[in-house]
Amino acid sequence: MEKITGEINIDNDFLTKNQEKLQNVSSLSQFIESSLSEDTSIVLKTIMAGAIEINASDLHFEAEENGSELRMRIDGVLQKVCSFNSFQYKSIVSRIKLLSKMKLNVEKKPQDGRFTILLEKEITEQIEIRVSTLPSEYGETIVIRVLNPKSLISLEDLGLRKDLYKIFTDQSEKPNGMIVVTGPTGSGKTTTLYAFLKKIKSSEIKIVTIEDPIEYHLSGISQTQVDPKKGYDFASGLRSIVRQDPDVILVGEIRDLETASIALQAALTGHLVLSTLHTNDAAGTIARLNALGEKPVNIAPAINMVVAQRLIRKLCPKCAEEKIISKELHEELKETLKNIPSSIEIPEFNEKTKILFPKGCAYCNNTGYKGRIGLFETLIVDSEMEDFILTSPSSSALEKFAIQKGMITMKQDGYIKILNNITSFEEVKKVVG
Repeated sequence: MEKITGEINIDNDFLTKNQEKLQNVSSLSQFIESSLSEDTSIVLKTIMAGAIEINASDLHFEAEENGSELRMRIDGVLQKVCSFNSFQYKSIVSRIKLLSKMKLNVEKKPQDGRFTILLEKEITEQIEIRVSTLPSEYGETIVIRVLNPKSLISLEDLGLRKDLYKIFTDQSEKPNGMIVVTGPTGSGKTTTLYAFLKKIKSSEIKIVTIEDPIEYHLSGISQTQVDPKKGYDFASGLRSIVRQDPDVILVGEIRDLETASIALQAALTGHLVLSTLHTNDAAGTIARLNALGEKPVNIAPAINMVVAQRLIRKLCPKCAEEKIISKELHEELKETLKNIPSSIEIPEFNEKTKILFPKGCAYCNNTGYKGRIGLFETLIVDSEMEDFILTSPSSSALEKFAIQKGMITMKQDGYIKILNNITSFEEVKKVVG
């Protein structure tokens, strides 16, 4: 029996019976609209089942003047699913707030909550759902984040080139130092960090994390969550973690000087530290740590590797069309990839080379793309790079030096993926310019 608050139970019979109705945005839209005459709990169950089946990462319930609209973020892009009238929307909002243990009578202030979906297939899966409400002009707007454990993937599935996979593997095996993953919100930083954890996890080492919040649960490691109200923030938590005799520490994000200093010190004293920063590229990480107040003399010897990344959509395998590349694209590819080290594998190409382009079908919700993969650039801090960082170079100078030493930029990584028929030129241009 489904609980009044806290859980939605989606059983295997429901998924099997409605499989065709949940397979894409178009069929899901019709299914949700046909369920609106049912009890609100059935409507929300239908919405959440559809979101999970089509692999939506976020659901946006947006209040409008004469009702509301539901959009789902699929492969990083929002797509309209359906609309509700004012009465239907109020019922859905109340149901979501009840499940999330929010105050039903509070409508003028933002609230945060969470609930769980129990997905009963061969085995029962627990999917964490995080909910945020925001007062808007025409009522409350709700955003739901779906934290599906299936998003946790291994290093092998990140979309790394062979040379990059070797670098990641080698760096993950080091006993101390810091690995920093950088990029904007939604660029897959947490997924990459957890891929590292899955690679190094064993019964012989102790791994402790401090996160805000814990997004995914991984067995065999100790996970903690910040709680500022109780004085447990990244800095204080990190101090406590260091006293727990860990081998590997994951710090969800470095936001201030105190956290940066403790993390760098831990990296210098025998711990492997994994963390994230918000910067645009790999070289910008050093400047960001400087801006927080940390000195190059502490940064340079502590950091092993900086990974900058973005997520890019993959071409749909069912409808992508093969065409000869344009003269402009050929010239662009030739110019961008001309200085790539010979050790990097690149498919041969010329003016008559054929590559895949997006088209659109029901399988990919008529977008031409299905699923996402990472674009990466990796800055390795060896002895030469360490000496260069100690001179306090600008981000642009640091980037030039890294490229001279063989760093492949995210744009170049994207162009290699175009030639490998993984993504399109339009997608790479949109994501990395």
